[in-house]
Amino acid sequence: MCTAVSFYKNDHYFGRSLDYERYFGEEVAIAPRNFMFDFRFAGIMREHYAMIGMAHVAENVPLYYDCVNEKGLAMAGLNFVGNAFFGESSEGRYALAPHEFIPFILGQCRDLSEARKMLENICLVNEPFSKDYPISELHWIISDKSGSLVVESTEKGFFVYDNPVGILTNNPEFPQQLLQLNNYMSLSAKPPENRFCSDYPLKPYSRGMGAIGMPGDWSSESRFVRAAFIKANSVCGDSEEERVSQFFHILAAVENPNGCCQLEDGSYQITQYICCCNCDKGIYYYNYYNNHQISAVDMHRANLCSSKLIVIKPETREHFNYRN
Repeated sequence: MCTAVSFYKNDHYFGRSLDYERYFGEEVAIAPRNFMFDFRFAGIMREHYAMIGMAHVAENVPLYYDCVNEKGLAMAGLNFVGNAFFGESSEGRYALAPHEFIPFILGQCRDLSEARKMLENICLVNEPFSKDYPISELHWIISDKSGSLVVESTEKGFFVYDNPVGILTNNPEFPQQLLQLNNYMSLSAKPPENRFCSDYPLKPYSRGMGAIGMPGDWSSESRFVRAAFIKANSVCGDSEEERVSQFFHILAAVENPNGCCQLEDGSYQITQYICCCNCDKGIYYYNYYNNHQISAVDMHRANLCSSKLIVIKPETREHFNYRN
């Protein structure tokens, strides 16, 4: 399971946590402008906007989990198991396998407005990458500094939703996730007022009691509420370091610690990595469960006119900064 956040503070920041029970060997992948994408049904894209993100690279194809292009448009796919449905191609629409969706949009759309128009002509079809890589059941968040969209393909149809909170987790369907926020209107970052009964002399006995009732478990609905509240109440300085640090703190609040989310087979889901991209500057920041140090990859330091995929293996081991 996963949580994605779109956050604007002077620059646009976009990122996600990836929660799963095993590591897939993902890498930071930069697809330069002339790297060729060969889509199954939608033709070949030889020239496109450069993009950077986390991907599993198979047969020299970046299977992006999350990505941002050089124009600042960002996109991530999150698990949507049991709800995602990919059918047959539709006449007059671009038929895309789910693993092709991110590069197809980010390769051609410079902003959310262009992405919205492109989505009118797309259908997602039941086509795996290969027999060794079955289809992932996903839905997607697409964001720029102007806002966010959520895209869901279900048995009921292909839907594009405005996302006013800039948060996405997993199940249920996005309109239901938004609806759940109404249950938490009383939460506040401020100390609570006594609305229980004016006859009782009730007062706070601890800091932070304005947020009593905020869910603390690791279910997707609870993470949606928690991330939305923390993002909405976030305060940070104007430096890049302060803004990136705050972004990681938002997602750290929904992180899965090892041992707290046991699966049916006895394994444990953990937060494999957290990423944050400054979409305006093209800098991709990330850390791993066993490496809390924030690493950075600047796409503009690479040759963005190349035709070769650029892959950077992440450091996944912890580093300690001894001070004596």
